[in-house]
Amino acid sequence: MTGEELKKIQTPLKEKYTNDGASALITLKAKGRIGENVSCKIETGLQISEAGLHPATGGTGLQLCSGDMLLEALVACAGVTLSAVATSLEIPLEECIIKAEGDLDFRGTLGISKEVPVGFRQIRLIFEIKSNETDEKIQTLLKLTERYCVVYQTLINATPVDAKIINL
Repeated sequence: MTGEELKKIQTPLKEKYTNDGASALITLKAKGRIGENVSCKIETGLQISEAGLHPATGGTGLQLCSGDMLLEALVACAGVTLSAVATSLEIPLEECIIKAEGDLDFRGTLGISKEVPVGFRQIRLIFEIKSNETDEKIQTLLKLTERYCVVYQTLINATPVDAKIINL
């Protein structure tokens, strides 16, 4: 896709959202069902994925780990965003590999120590890029990718999450 083709697709959406801000508010949804042997089956748009315990918490490693899925969502969103920004700015990328790494201390999630927080201590998002563009344009690409990546912004801004139980 060229920058012009992307602009042709996005321009009417941008105009619509500018004129009617409410039309830009979309609710994304995910759904899962508790399965056997401490698992959860998540309905994705294409298939059912089964998440389970990470081997560091007693899992078999045969199911997806939700922590890995979080990092995968970050990589997916950052990759699509970077690609869109590069396309829009007409920055040619010969190759681009996106990696996410996150450090966890499982003592927190296993309830061994209340002093150890539950969750990732740090996440690193790494873009390995092969391009002949200037360093200045590559830094602009990174800055705009960070600005417009939904998952990245959600993580760094600690979006509030409201959890509740509804008795069926």
